[in-house]
This record gives sequence, C-alpha cells and structure tokens, in this order.
Amino acid sequence: MSKKVFSVLMLVALIVAAFGTVSLAAAQDAAFACPEGEATIRVGGGSVGAEREVGEEQAARYMELCPNITVEFVDMPDSTTDRLGIYQQLWEQQSGDIDVYQVDVIWAGIIAEHTVDLYEYMTEEEVAMYFPAMIEGQTIDGRLVAIPFFTDAAGLYYRTDLLEKYSVEVPTTWDELTVAAQTIMDGERAEGNTEFYGYVWQGNAYEGLTCDAHEWLVSETGQSFITPDGEVNVTSDAWLAALDRAAGWVGTISPEAVTTYQEEESRAVWQAGNAAFMRNWPYAYNLGNGEDSAVAGNFGYAPLPMGSTTAAACLGGWQLAVSAYSANVDAAVSVAKFMTSYDEQLARALGPTGSNPTIPALYETPELSADPLFTAMGPILSTAFPRPSGVTADRYGVASELFYSAVHDVLTGESSADDAMEALEADLEDLVAELGM
Repeated sequence: MSKKVFSVLMLVALIVAAFGTVSLAAAQDAAFACPEGEATIRVGGGSVGAEREVGEEQAARYMELCPNITVEFVDMPDSTTDRLGIYQQLWEQQSGDIDVYQVDVIWAGIIAEHTVDLYEYMTEEEVAMYFPAMIEGQTIDGRLVAIPFFTDAAGLYYRTDLLEKYSVEVPTTWDELTVAAQTIMDGERAEGNTEFYGYVWQGNAYEGLTCDAHEWLVSETGQSFITPDGEVNVTSDAWLAALDRAAGWVGTISPEAVTTYQEEESRAVWQAGNAAFMRNWPYAYNLGNGEDSAVAGNFGYAPLPMGSTTAAACLGGWQLAVSAYSANVDAAVSVAKFMTSYDEQLARALGPTGSNPTIPALYETPELSADPLFTAMGPILSTAFPRPSGVTADRYGVASELFYSAVHDVLTGESSADDAMEALEADLEDLVAELGM
C-alpha cells in the first residue's frame, strides 16, 4: 500500500472515529412522521446531469410515505449565478412560490434572513448525523439556515486509454497538463478527429469560472482572492502567469467556445469522446460510465494539478433550505429532512449523480467503501479549499462577480492580465473597506 493511499485511509478512519459514533440509530429508527393536512411543496433545484431525475425519484418515495403531500420540482438555471438571481427576486417579493430551495454552500450569509431556523425543527440527534463543520458553515447568528445535502470538490478527469496510447502520465502540474493535452490532441487530430481537444473546463462568466480560477489562484499562492484576514490577493506574479497560461489554452488545447462553457457543455464534449482531460465535479463520473457514453470504462478521476504552491480543488456542495415565506413550513421541513436523510443520501451516492454524502457514517458502509468514485474522492477532497464566502458574508455574490468578470476579460482577450487584476484589486479593496475590514 502506498503512503498516499494509507494517508487517505487514515484520514477517512479519523473522520469516522470523530463523527461516526453519534446516535445515528436514534435518528434513523424513529418512525418517519408525515405532516398533518394536505399541501403541495415546491422544490427549487437544478437539472445538471441526472439531478432532476434523481430528485423526482426522491419525491416519489416521499409521496409514497406521505400521500397527503404533493412534491413538485421547479426547474432553476444550471448556472449558480443565474439561480441565485432568481432566488433573490423571489425573496425580495417575499414570495411563497418556492417552499424548499437547493442552495449553494457559499450562500449561507445571503439566504439567512429568508429561511426558517432548522434548529427549531430538528432534534439534537438529527443534527449530529451531519459533519459538524458543514453544520457550522450553515449556522448564521445561531440559526441553522440549511441542511447539508451533498458535498463536492472538483477533480481532473483523464482518458486512461489515450494516456496509454501516447505514453503520457497523469499530469500533476498545470504545465504538465498543458503539454499532455497538446500531445494527445495533436495525435488524435492527425488520425482524423478534427473535433478533438486536449482540455475542457468552465470558462463562462459565472460562479463556475470563479471556481476554476480560484483553483488556479490557490494552487499558485495558497490563498483565494480575499484572504480570511481581508487581504486582497490578485496581483502576484505567479497568479498573473497562471492567468496568461489559462488564456493561452483558449483556441489551442481548449475550444474557442470554452469561454461560454458551463459544466454541461464541458461534459458533452468529454462524454462524446472528444477531449483528453476535463475539469468537473463528481456528478460527471457515473454519467461518464453510462450506456450512452463514448468514454465508459476508459477514464480516471484524480486531484487537479498543482501550481507552484499546492493542488487545490474548489470546495462545493449544496444544501436544502426552507423558505420563511412558505405557507406550509412544517410540510416543507419534512420534505427537506427526508431528502437529506441517511437512506436518501445513500441512494443518491449510489445513483447516477454519485453525490458525496454529508453524513460521515455513510462512508463506513460496504456500498461506499467499495465504490471507485468514493475511493477516488479521498485524495480530491483532501485538496479542497473554500471560496471567501465567510469573510464576505452577504456580499460574496458581489465579490465573486467582480472576480469572474475580470478573469473572463483576460480569457477572451478583452484585457491583459496585468490591467484586469490591477482594476480588480482596487474594486475588491473598496468592497473590503465597505465590509469594515
């Protein structure tokens, strides 16, 4: 056993030892109690990959238990930026049109005043099932604003068959990735596949680009664009060079259109067999092994490459929050608790979305401990690094938009890295000053 694998196994063992001894049985053995009366609960969520299909299956299981409650899904944009914009419009109107919101891990400070305090609806045993750090991250001013649903960290998908064909190793640095992607792309195009690219990722101007660029930045400097102390971190030489390198991918190892790509556009190219490498979230793993995939059985999933300092994966994840404006709060809480429960998280983990559970005891189960995706996720999760949502609180959305817009200008050639980051530094410093830091 390698030292790296041993370290990951030890990390998992420590997590289980620390958190796996909570009274799970007390929370799970209690009979599920349906809310009284009839109600229709509308859940706002995404449809990335098989997410909508899996959510509807969960709703069907809930309605079988509680036939007096109807659960409907309301499609929201896959773009987290667009989704938050719609949510904020509904909250501004104090609308009860959505009862349960699927919310990003970074939004706790933004959503707090619009959601119910779930501590008032959950027992201590129920709360203790989840990773304490995740509960802490969703606790604002002593109120639990959302229940952890699934956690995420991005990694590097790579074609095992093509790496073998071209005698290329899995890249461990961004420079190695650039060279490997070019080598494989040149070879595949020489054989007639003119649609083939070396590397696909998320380059559109939205929160997904904040994640990608956050990974480049942390890998070079060890910090995100605003540090926990409120320092702005966007003008180091290593970061400027990393931005220039990424801009150089556009139109070479990556399509010109990558600056319009979100997760699903990247996955479409990858799953059609037209890319050697892809940066994406774990949801693409089981889909990539589906019957309709051209790459099924021919890829692996590894940590993202290192920069000059470290390897860094954007820490992601989604929660379920109950609207303070819902006309049926009790029923909405019941749905949210069911969807985030032990059995439901296990089903989601083993399903096409491959969702990473937020309940530590699930990682002890034979099903997950033997699953190749969750084996791969150990090293990836160990590189996860949060975005600066804690230090910016309810102003995170503004900070992120400033960041991804400036990065996008560099990627599209509208601005040089030096000029864009100099202007970004001034804007972020103004924002930090507004926050009183």
